[in-house]
Amino acid sequence: MSKQQFLPELFDLNGRVAVVTGGAGLLGAEFCQTLAKAGAQVVIADLNFDAAQSLSDAICQAGGQAIPVRTDVTNLESVQQMVSSALHAFNRLDILVNSAALDPKFDPQHISAGVDRQSIPAVPYLAAGAFEDFPLEAWNQALSVNLTGAFLCCQAAAPAMLSQGCGVIVNLSSIYGLAGPDQRLYQHPGHSPQYKPVYYSVTKFGILGLTRYLATYYAGKNIRVNALSPGGVFNGHDEDFVQAYSARTVLGRMAEKDEMNGALLFLVSDASAYMTGANLIVDGGWTSW
Repeated sequence: MSKQQFLPELFDLNGRVAVVTGGAGLLGAEFCQTLAKAGAQVVIADLNFDAAQSLSDAICQAGGQAIPVRTDVTNLESVQQMVSSALHAFNRLDILVNSAALDPKFDPQHISAGVDRQSIPAVPYLAAGAFEDFPLEAWNQALSVNLTGAFLCCQAAAPAMLSQGCGVIVNLSSIYGLAGPDQRLYQHPGHSPQYKPVYYSVTKFGILGLTRYLATYYAGKNIRVNALSPGGVFNGHDEDFVQAYSARTVLGRMAEKDEMNGALLFLVSDASAYMTGANLIVDGGWTSW
């Protein structure tokens, strides 16, 4: 078989079932559509059921297969129901993408709220506050969503993967799980100081630890576990932020929301069959300086 004929088959997901948490979020929605286009049957797991339903309808209208499932990743029963729904609808579970997270936003739509309200419950405090005054309740909630949520989802999905004898897990980390945030990006003259909050770096670093632990824990079980670490994704940010962020990257710009799709498809498909315990960084060169 020629190379030209063989390569597309490596990315073919026909017959595979994928669960994406935070599936109606900025990147989660992109992932769900990418997986469906590659042939996977997709479970869109999101706290916002209406958004998940709308995305599911769009995927099905385009010829794909998807179902929405309202999921609170901090709740054990909800996570178990997510997996049960996938198995009931499609009889297997091949791929888990842990994309749900509290992520403080600095675009105009979210800057006053500080969270992505499409995919997770809101922290009852501004996420852009200083470390010295950061509320314990906000810290605990963020750890519950970003880190414990991924733990629960991996734990719930693993039995089905073990029973099948195969599975792939991709955990979403961040460049801020590799390097501390450049807080200068979030300061604006004439405005109160804002900061990328402490929980974001801590939980994204923790995601890398969880990924490596599970990769080695499932050695010999044909379950691969990798991480994907995106850089900043443009979402209507103001021009000052875009220019400041872009100056920090080798490619000189922020990512577009669809530019993580290829990396995600690579990690969940047979194209990455010899990868586990790895972290794929897609950051425009941010961490290369």
